[in-house]
Amino acid sequence: MRRLELATRRDFLGGLFSAGALVFAVSANPEVSDARDVSKAAFSPSMWIGIDTDGTVTIVTHRSEMGTGIRTALPMVVADELGADWKNVRVEQALGDAKYGSQDTDGSESIRDFYDIMRQAGASARLMLERAAAAQWNVAPADCKGDDHFVVHTASGKKLGYGELASAAAKQSLPHKEELRLKTPAEFKYIGKGVPIVDLKDICTGHGIYGFDAHRPGMVYASIERPPVLGGKLKSFDDAAAKKVMGVQQTVVLDGAKPPYGFQALGGVAVIADNTWAASQGRKKLKIEWESGPHAIFDSESYKRSLIQTANKPQQVVRTAGDVDAAFTRASKVIEANYYTPLLAHAPMEPPAALAEFKDGKVEIWAATQNPQEVQGTVSKALGIKPEDVICHVTLLGGAFGRKSKPDYVAEAALLSKKVGKPVKISWTREEDIHFDYYHATSAMYFKAGLDAAGKPVAWLQRTVFPPIDSTFNESARYGGGELSLGFLDLPFDIPNLRAENGPAEPHLRIGWLRSVSNVWHAYGIQSFIDELAHAAGKDPIEFWLATLGEPRKLDLAAQKANYENYGKPVAQYPVDTGRLRNVVETVAEKSGWGNKKPAAGHAWGFAAHRSFLTYVATVVEVEVDQSGKLRIPNVHVAVDCGTVIHPDRVKAQFEGAAVMGATIAMMGEITAADGRVVQSNFHNYPVARINEAPYQTHVHLVGGGGALPTGAGEPGVPPMAPAICNAIFAATGKRVRELPIKKTKLV
Repeated sequence: MRRLELATRRDFLGGLFSAGALVFAVSANPEVSDARDVSKAAFSPSMWIGIDTDGTVTIVTHRSEMGTGIRTALPMVVADELGADWKNVRVEQALGDAKYGSQDTDGSESIRDFYDIMRQAGASARLMLERAAAAQWNVAPADCKGDDHFVVHTASGKKLGYGELASAAAKQSLPHKEELRLKTPAEFKYIGKGVPIVDLKDICTGHGIYGFDAHRPGMVYASIERPPVLGGKLKSFDDAAAKKVMGVQQTVVLDGAKPPYGFQALGGVAVIADNTWAASQGRKKLKIEWESGPHAIFDSESYKRSLIQTANKPQQVVRTAGDVDAAFTRASKVIEANYYTPLLAHAPMEPPAALAEFKDGKVEIWAATQNPQEVQGTVSKALGIKPEDVICHVTLLGGAFGRKSKPDYVAEAALLSKKVGKPVKISWTREEDIHFDYYHATSAMYFKAGLDAAGKPVAWLQRTVFPPIDSTFNESARYGGGELSLGFLDLPFDIPNLRAENGPAEPHLRIGWLRSVSNVWHAYGIQSFIDELAHAAGKDPIEFWLATLGEPRKLDLAAQKANYENYGKPVAQYPVDTGRLRNVVETVAEKSGWGNKKPAAGHAWGFAAHRSFLTYVATVVEVEVDQSGKLRIPNVHVAVDCGTVIHPDRVKAQFEGAAVMGATIAMMGEITAADGRVVQSNFHNYPVARINEAPYQTHVHLVGGGGALPTGAGEPGVPPMAPAICNAIFAATGKRVRELPIKKTKLV
């Protein structure tokens, strides 16, 4: 029988370019190797650092690389405090292991959670090297300084390389935290300046290993037909035609998931084959009958109407100040508006992928995952083994946006490997990625504001209604919970009479976090509505916004009965500081030339500002709307205060990317469902902004810093984009966009 030969994307690229100037010389089937154990180095003062006698410094990074540069930024912090020469630094990816603390690369928290820890790790190793040199020279350790991979005796100029000192340093006692001397910002060589990302060459030359690239000897490939409606059950199936496809080996039934769904594999019928093509073609030949279950009633349009109805009725109060109802009766003008956002999918360029090898009661995993520890927990539960018997290797991630911290796809690979007795690779198609996501929830919002005779807001009422993320883990969850702290409870305006309410929503799909989470819709609704008020008052939007913000202050949300979570950080350490918010607004107004902008027919600028993940962002967007209603975005200006910046180039890149993703969400992002099934399936009906639709130029202005604690960078750029675009559309056309995506509104 003829056998279908496996061709990798690297083989394809090599063949494609071999006739021209570019040739990729790479292995057809790269093996995935273990991360090096730094404890075996001559000097390993912590789990983060190993120094060999040849001077090589190995730094372990425990967070996942998905384009943010985190696999470079965290080691930069260590290297700076260590006094290492970056040319002699190797970076290794950690396996999943609880000893590293959280490895969840979510929530824009990697730097803010581990900046101090990494500095201390580097400073500890440097001090031990300095003490080792001092002992050899019989001088005071305080007279020795580690820098540029050498310890130098400042009085005599004598120096010893880090490699020469490695064995002696290993005999030194680990210093106490109080003994460490952390560098001042003026001494930094890498922090705030940056270096080329460590994966740059591998990515550009095709050597980078992503989830789709993982390979093990004797592995097979799986494609799964899953229940099309959440909670659906398998009634019957016929696999006779599937087994006739060349390369198909067998079919395997996976038990259906039961609520609460969490990160369980959804179940279904898997086709096991020699290659992905055979597996996918075999799956198409399966004849399956499903029992749809209760979620078959889910229809996007009727669901939207129910959410809007809920948002227009009094609901659970979650923040209150003054007497809102009395203030409305005294107001000179009262304005009301409803805003609505649809479901969204993550749609990273690399769909979910994982490889599992179950053997002797243990399983080894290679996965594009944001959270290897969650992989351990989910897979161990699925297989009935201990978490420590799940070894998780982390590959590069071709995008993620929160999807790949949910390891249902990894559980699928592990379950199948145990059942078939071979390494099994799962690589989802784009259609599977869109159909079986953990969706960013839809939201209905209601706003009401009262203005006095001078146009100043004296009363504000806001409601938000959405199916909560907690419903994925708790069947009875219907209210917002922690998501209310994401851009809703922390409304920054100085309005004396204010009330915020949250209503319940029934979930019908798996709901999950997506880049910037509920900040997406809360910023869209709030920042669009404040723009409505500015125009109703006849004021410049930025001047009105700043006047409503009030004098610089720290918000006391507890005094207004708000259960505010502040992204897991103490409010005393990271206050909601309206002075920093004002600063980015004034900066973006200046940098964009806002005061000189004069809207013309079809051409205008819009503004929005928002605090999320402890970072302050203000955005000005320029739009052009032609006579056919086509929207173009020539320029975006973004002012950012994210505290101390580790890698400026990567931070700017994050905000440039956020401008594109924010524009995509605003203009075209929409997932719908009918009869419980998601309608969209690929980029033809769930598009992302192409080059002619994305912002033409994005100008990122970094402000603040000055020793301030570092905050988030990956997510905060997304929330202000949609309202800034929509506010610009109103200024250009007079059309107020109160429902996303914009494509649903006729602009001319």
